[in-house]
Amino acid sequence: MLSKTKKSKIFVLDTNVILHDHTCIYQFQDNDIILPITVLEELDKFKRGNDLINFQAREFTRVLDEIVGDDIFNGGKSLGVGKGRLRIETGKPFSDELKASFREDIPDHRILAIADFTAKTYPRRKTVLISKDINLRMKAKSLGIQAEDYKTDQVTDENVLDKTITTFDNFDDVVIDQLYQQGSFAKADVKGFNPDANECYIFRGNQSSALARYDAKSERIYRVEKKSAYGIKPRNAEQTFSLNMLMDPEVRLIALTGKAGTGKTLLALAAAIEQHRQYEQILLARPIVALSNRDIGYLPGDANEKINPYMQPLFDNLAVIKHTFNPRSNEYQLIEEMVKEERLNITPLAYIRGRSLSNAFFIIDEAQNLTPHEIKTIITRAGEGTKMVFTGDLWQIDSPYLDMKSNGLAYMVDRMRNQELFAHINLVKGERSYLAELASNLL
Repeated sequence: MLSKTKKSKIFVLDTNVILHDHTCIYQFQDNDIILPITVLEELDKFKRGNDLINFQAREFTRVLDEIVGDDIFNGGKSLGVGKGRLRIETGKPFSDELKASFREDIPDHRILAIADFTAKTYPRRKTVLISKDINLRMKAKSLGIQAEDYKTDQVTDENVLDKTITTFDNFDDVVIDQLYQQGSFAKADVKGFNPDANECYIFRGNQSSALARYDAKSERIYRVEKKSAYGIKPRNAEQTFSLNMLMDPEVRLIALTGKAGTGKTLLALAAAIEQHRQYEQILLARPIVALSNRDIGYLPGDANEKINPYMQPLFDNLAVIKHTFNPRSNEYQLIEEMVKEERLNITPLAYIRGRSLSNAFFIIDEAQNLTPHEIKTIITRAGEGTKMVFTGDLWQIDSPYLDMKSNGLAYMVDRMRNQELFAHINLVKGERSYLAELASNLL
C-alpha cells in the first residue's frame, strides 16, 4: 500500500501519457504512481495495429508484466531502487461533486474519480493527475484536483523554437574581405565568438556583407555562396543557408522549421533531386493526422484515394520543381523516370515501415506532428549513407496531445544542437507570394 506519511507525491496517469511514452512510469523519481484500472481497459483497445501508439500499448503491457510477474498486485509494486511504488487502482464511486458536474460515465470521468479519491485518501500528500489531454486537465482543476502535462520530453530551452540567423552589424570589412579572398577565417580571429556547430551568420560591414557558416571540425567560419538546386533558386538568406546544409554530405541530419510558405519542403526536395546520383532513392513522407482525430478509414474510396489528399502538398512541391523545366527537357524526364522506377517515392510515413533506409535521402514533412519517440524511431533506422531532413511548422500542430514544447521536431532540435552532423535553420520569410505572406502575418 501507499504510505500515508510519505512526503513524496502521488501521480495518477492518464492513458494518453502511456501511449506517448511507454517508459513513463520510470520518469517520476521516487514518487508513487497510480494506474487507474480504466487505463488498462483503454490500453487493451490499442494493442492491435501498426501505428506507434499500438507499439506503445504493447510495450507498456510487457513492462507491466515484468514488474508484476506472478505476484498479487493490489498492494502495489516497487519500481526499483530510488523509485516509488506502482499501484493499480480499481474503480471508485463518483463523489457528489463529480455526479453534479458530469452525467456521463466515460473513461475520463472514471480517471477523475480515482484522482479525486486518491487526493482525499492521502490528504498529507500531493496528488497530481498527469495527462496530455488539456480538457481533462481543465476538468480536474475545476474540481480542485492538481493536474499537469507530461513534461519529461519537453523542450527546456524555448529559444530554439524561434531561432533566427544571427546578424553582426558594423563588422570589420577586412575580415569580410578575407572571407571573399580566402573563403574562410579562424574562429579565434573574432573575440568572444562562441558559435554552435553549423551555426549560420550574416556579417555586415560598412562597405560589404557576407553570409557565413561555422565548421566545428576546423573551427573556421566559411563563406556561404548563393547556389541553386535543380532549378530552385534561394530567395533570401535563410533559404541560401538551407540549401548549403542540404547539399553538404557531411551534414546527415537537418531540421528546417518555419511557417507555411517559407519553402522548407521545396528546398529539401530540390536538393535531393540535385544529388540523385549520390543516393539510391529519395523518400518523401509525412504523418497522417486525420481531421478531428478520426481514422482515415472513415473516408470514402480505396487506400490510395483515402491518403491522396494528405499527400497532395508533397506532389504540389514536386510539380513546382518539374514546371521550372520544359516537359521535353532531360531534367523533367529524369523526375518522371525516378517516380516511375520508385527511386523518388512520396508516401505516408506509416508506409515506410520495413523499408531499407540505407543510402537514401529521406525527407519527413510535417514533423511537428510526431512525438519524440517517433522521431527517435525514425532516426535510429538510418542506415549507412542516409541523409534525413525533418521539416515542419512549430506553430501549426494538428496532433491533439502535442504542443510547441513537446513535439518531436522541437525535441530533436533541442537535443541535437551543436552536433557536427546536425544543422537547424528556421526560415522566417514566406516566399510563396505576397498575399500568402500577408495572410500568415496578419490573420
